[in-house]
Amino acid sequence: MPADTPLGNRLDDDDYPAYTMGRAAEMLGTTPGFLRAIGEARLITPLRSEGGHRRYSRYQLRIAARARELVDRGTPIEAACRIVILEDQLEEAQRINAEYRRAADQASHGVDAGSS
Repeated sequence: MPADTPLGNRLDDDDYPAYTMGRAAEMLGTTPGFLRAIGEARLITPLRSEGGHRRYSRYQLRIAARARELVDRGTPIEAACRIVILEDQLEEAQRINAEYRRAADQASHGVDAGSS
């Protein structure tokens, strides 16, 4: 870890790969095999330590937890992964749409104010 990067900043980072496969599986109440399976389905791609071990971020664990909920309800793992990917894409599209709407509202209010 670089000396100029405080440890606290990394621990607060949702994308920092802080969890080993064993710890991640324990936190999710699942098996390492489940984590490998969702990796093979390309739902999440864990980073690798220098020794080649998988490391997971908090964001990846939230995604994995959602997939596990669906699998626990009987959804096949491949379908669960696709659903989670689509949910994530929809959320991102809605966020972008809201930004465009805010920008358009600000632009139209600026035009309205200038024409009076």
